[in-house]
Amino acid sequence: MDHCRASSSNQLDYDMDSKHGKVFPCNDDRLDSGLDSLKEDAYNGIVNEMELLKMAPIESREYCNEPWKLEKTEDGDTLLHLAIIHEAEDYANQMIDHSRNDPFLNTQNHQRQTPLHLAVIMEQPQIVERLLKAGCDPQLVDECGNTALHIACKNGSLHCFSLLTQACTQQLPSILATPNYSGHNCLHLVSIHGFLSLVERLTELGADINAQEQCNGRSPLHLAVDLQNLELVKLLIAKGANVNSVTYGGYTPYHLTYGRQNAEIQQQLYDLTDYQLRELPESEAEDSDEEAVSDDDTMYDDFLWMGQK
Repeated sequence: MDHCRASSSNQLDYDMDSKHGKVFPCNDDRLDSGLDSLKEDAYNGIVNEMELLKMAPIESREYCNEPWKLEKTEDGDTLLHLAIIHEAEDYANQMIDHSRNDPFLNTQNHQRQTPLHLAVIMEQPQIVERLLKAGCDPQLVDECGNTALHIACKNGSLHCFSLLTQACTQQLPSILATPNYSGHNCLHLVSIHGFLSLVERLTELGADINAQEQCNGRSPLHLAVDLQNLELVKLLIAKGANVNSVTYGGYTPYHLTYGRQNAEIQQQLYDLTDYQLRELPESEAEDSDEEAVSDDDTMYDDFLWMGQK
């Protein structure tokens, strides 16, 4: 089994009820937003127009007067977006070289994707490296709140991950701490998808191993238990994860082993969890919820609808 992917390769982001262990599908980030935005014939037409533009030598150009930078599709994609989407590396390289430290490199399409986002999505590490050296901003987020590094973490893109973390040393602490709009930071994403090598690398780079995702306060260790990923549980514990961390509902990682099949995970966490935190939180809340429902029912028992109670 690949060291990078310890859990099932088709694990998706999800929402989970930490109390009852129910998994719900998550309306997740759509990462292929512009990939089919232009038909091949139309793209070839734009390529022909680019060739007619006859790019002048870099040192003699005035960036603001370059007409090809103003071209956009109905999806907001620039010619650079399109060159990356259609894997036209030579054209992409020319445009990047003619746009060093130019805001054009950070142009966002209608889904707020920059060329850097698309280069990571399309697994084009050479373009990623060239964009970073040309001065693109790695902190920009798409419409789902993902930076390019979030996408590399989610996709398990080792080469793109390495390029981004090496080039963004100053911005890296901020990027690692930033959650996307689903409440997940980079460490949560690699944990959810079971990329053990990236989990290890992120902790070495300073990612907070106990960071709580914003949905209900699960740490990476909670997520590992949710997914029944024994190897990830062991790795996180070895890296210093807090086994006594509690979700917003008061549940430790050990609590999430109840009703789960992997007895080894349960035993390991039982041994490490503070004895005062081993018992499940009192379930009186469920009873009180039922009482609240019955109270609500009686509250409106005199409500009339078309003459009937």
